[in-house]
Amino acid sequence: MRLRSFGIVGALGLAVLAGCAGHHHDGGQAMAAPKPGPAQGYNIHVMAPHKFEDGTVHGPFHHYCKPVSPEILQCLLFESTDPNAILTDVEYFVAKSVSRAHVPLDTWNKYYHDHEVEIATGRVQVLDMPEAQAKEIAAVAAKTDGIIFHLWPDGAKAPNGEVGHPQSVGHKLRTE
Repeated sequence: MRLRSFGIVGALGLAVLAGCAGHHHDGGQAMAAPKPGPAQGYNIHVMAPHKFEDGTVHGPFHHYCKPVSPEILQCLLFESTDPNAILTDVEYFVAKSVSRAHVPLDTWNKYYHDHEVEIATGRVQVLDMPEAQAKEIAAVAAKTDGIIFHLWPDGAKAPNGEVGHPQSVGHKLRTE
């Protein structure tokens, strides 16, 4: 019984904290605009399926991406567009000039995939923008390699610490 009441109190405490996070009180003064942080700017919405290590295809996953440098685009991946969807994966789009110069071929073949090859399969969609802009985004993405870190096992109630590395559907091994 004691554990159950702690669970209820803990859940209520989390709910109160979540509610407080959205409300700042400053004695009736107007609130200042929030300071920009690293979680802002994930505005490029891409949808694509993934092939898991066991060969099964899952998804499509909704990738919300932003460029963080001229060589890196990073994406937060979700199974749906629901505002409370759980973050299941992280994917990095790394300029081929960087990944291929710094990642050994056997490691690349195991964990990375070529976005040009993936886009050519027709399974990738750039959403929520005009077609011309989506084509520009796809052209930039085609110059990158991707690496996915799958953090939340399918159907699990909680992450278990294991990290998977799904591939793009249509992944091709490199020989050089």
